[in-house]
This record gives sequence, structure tokens and C-alpha cells, in this order.
Amino acid sequence: MFLGIPAIAGRDNESIITNGVPWFDSDGNIINAHGACIIEDGGKYWLFGEYKSDNSNAFPGFGCYSSSDLVNWKFERVVLPVQKDGILGPDRVGERVKVMRCPKTGEYIMLMHADNLKYTDPHIGIAVCDSINGDYRLLGTIEYDGKPIKNWDMGTFQDDDGTGYLLIHHGPVYRLSDDYRSISAKAAHIDGMGESPAMFRKNGIYFMLTSNLTSWERNDNYYFTATSIEGPWEKRGLFCPEGSLTHNSQCTFVFTLTRNGEKIPIYMGDRWSYPRQASAATYVWLPMQVNGTSLSIPEYWSSWNINGIRKQTLSGETKIHDWTSDKKGEKLRIPFHGKRISIIGESNSQSGYALVSIKDKEGKILHSQYVDFYSKVPDLSPRYVSRLYPEDDYMLEVEVSGENPVWSDKKGNVFGSKDFFINVSKSIIEK
Repeated sequence: MFLGIPAIAGRDNESIITNGVPWFDSDGNIINAHGACIIEDGGKYWLFGEYKSDNSNAFPGFGCYSSSDLVNWKFERVVLPVQKDGILGPDRVGERVKVMRCPKTGEYIMLMHADNLKYTDPHIGIAVCDSINGDYRLLGTIEYDGKPIKNWDMGTFQDDDGTGYLLIHHGPVYRLSDDYRSISAKAAHIDGMGESPAMFRKNGIYFMLTSNLTSWERNDNYYFTATSIEGPWEKRGLFCPEGSLTHNSQCTFVFTLTRNGEKIPIYMGDRWSYPRQASAATYVWLPMQVNGTSLSIPEYWSSWNINGIRKQTLSGETKIHDWTSDKKGEKLRIPFHGKRISIIGESNSQSGYALVSIKDKEGKILHSQYVDFYSKVPDLSPRYVSRLYPEDDYMLEVEVSGENPVWSDKKGNVFGSKDFFINVSKSIIEK
């Protein structure tokens, strides 16, 4: 539906989104914005997300980033930090942060899921701010019929007429008041919904995306459609190929991108990496095709040009390695001359965390981080793309950490990797 849109002038490598790899902000730090949303305001794009930690699932704050092109991001600040007490106090959970600008008041409204670490005390919290990247003030919980909404996964949707909606897992859709600070009515209940709701509208059709319940593991997400938010809603099925586990991701938001007058829904998904969510969890953003009530992401684009909305491969000098190991401490060393290096490798159910480091020609470590090679469905794609450095001689080291993502759900079911394998098939060096 969107193929063939001409590219906006600019170097291709400045317009590429590479999925499933850590992204870096303008300061060279990992972009830490999970369960996120994007809004367009004041001539910029603003990304809000969970500012995760590698040490605990406790709420560390909600972060804000800004961009002029959706590829290069500047870290603004943690706009809502841990509170002294209350629903987002110490040893609490804060997730699924969503921000909307209220058309009536001009105020920025932030909604989120707040909970305890056992996920037995869920609330929908609300915070407000007069500026998009300012200090948000937590007001407390949002209520319906005088009672707190005791649910966890949530999302938001702003319709073309400015009406705001709160989306809740397993079906409830609430219409917000004119000032977005309270709920005016329950607009619909979508039977058969799962978690992580995300809604958008195109050509008069409302689409609701949702995932199954598999803890941090990925699954085949599905969608519903309706001609009005009140319904009736019809379950349509999967929007990614069956068995792809939504291209190894979970939906979190749909951002509508305008290119040459066409509105293109962009799927935003998370690749969770428990317990190393801050360093190793990544993102999957892909354009979606809409034809009437049909919604699809037919093919996984590991890299794509956001201006031309087209698949694009990483380019540069290629070196073949075909290196595989699950021996803790074993390293693959790749000396290179250039500005940036990418590594391609297979992720599968036997894979674990690699410790990836870049050293300068004197041996000083410039950057080091964990990279997740695990996926339930095997995938041969980029696993790491470094930030840009001044052209020079460097050394990339890929070390088997001996750690792997493993977790259990509330019922005690165990998920994650069964081993620690790391595979690097080739590297690509940009000069």
C-alpha cells in the first residue's frame, strides 16, 4: 500500500531503522524507552517509554526522547521519576506509559500502569504537565464509577476529532473527559482481547491490536476492526505470518506517519529481554499495510528506510566469520577500520547473552554492553549495530557471557533459553 513512495533527500544511512538491535541516542547511550508511544508536537517527534533497569523490574522512571526524523534521538530527561511513596513509589512497577496532548486544555496527559512487584495491586495512574518534556506531576489513579480501574496492560488512542480513549487488556475501552483527566463513559468492550492494546484508525476503520498472554515471551499478536469505537468489533486474526511470533515482538503502540500526503501506520513493538531489559531489550518498528479491514506486516524488514518506506540492507565491507560458541569467556575478536560495525548472527532457543565491546587502537574500551541472541523462533538478522565513531582502527569483541534470558510467569511456567550459544555469521563495516 505504501511501496514506491519517493525518498526524501538525505543519505540512506541516516534514515535507516534497524530492528532488533540496541539503538543509541545522540550522546551514545542506549535508548531506553520500552512499552513506548510516540506523539508529534511542535515540529518534533517525542518518544516516551519505560526507563528500564538491568537489576530489577521496579519502576525507575519514564524517559522522554526527541527527534526530527524518527531515527536520530536526543535524550531529554526522565520526566517522571520514582516517587517518594504511592502507586509509583519505591519497589513498585510502572509500565506502558502513554502521553497525549489534550486539545481543549493544551495540557499533556500521561497515563500508565502502576503495580506492586508481584502484579497484585494494579492501577491506572495519571500525571500531567504544561510542557511536553517537563516535570510531570502524578495526580494519582484514574477511576471509573468512583472506583480505581484494577487492571494492568493499557494503551491510549486519540481520535481525529480529539477525543481521547483509555484501552485496557481483555476488552474495556473508556472514553476520556474533555480535559482527559477522568473517564466520561465506557465506550466498548471487545470480547476476546488479550494484553498490550494498541489502536489506530485508517480510512474510517478502527483497528485494535493485542497480544496473547505469554509473560515476557513473544507470541502471534492479532487484531480486531470496527467502523465505530462503540462496535461491533470483529476479530480478524493475525497481522503477521503465523509462527513468526509477530516478528519476534509484542505490540505496544501504532504511530501514524505522514509521507507525501499518505498516512502510514507504523507498528511499534518490544523485544523484551528479561532480566536485562535496559541494555538488551530492543524494538521492532515496521510499516503496516491496510486494505479495507485487512491489516498485515507480510515480511520482516530487519532494516528499512523510513523516508522511502522500503526495505534496505546494511551496506559496507563484509567479513565472514561463522563463529559459534557456548563456552563462557570465549571471544570472537574482529579488528576493523571504519566508522561503524554491525554483526549478523542467528538467534534461537539455545542462545544467550553476548558481552559486546568496542576498543580503540590503544585497547581502551569505548563501549560495552549485553546483547540478546535468544529467540524462540530462529532468526538470522543484525544483532548489534554500533554507534558512529570517527573513522579509525578499532577492535570489536563478542564474548560468551554464560548468561541467558530465563523467567517464569505467575503460574510458574518457565520460559526463555536453554543454553548460552552465541553465533556471529558475518560483520559489516561502514567507512
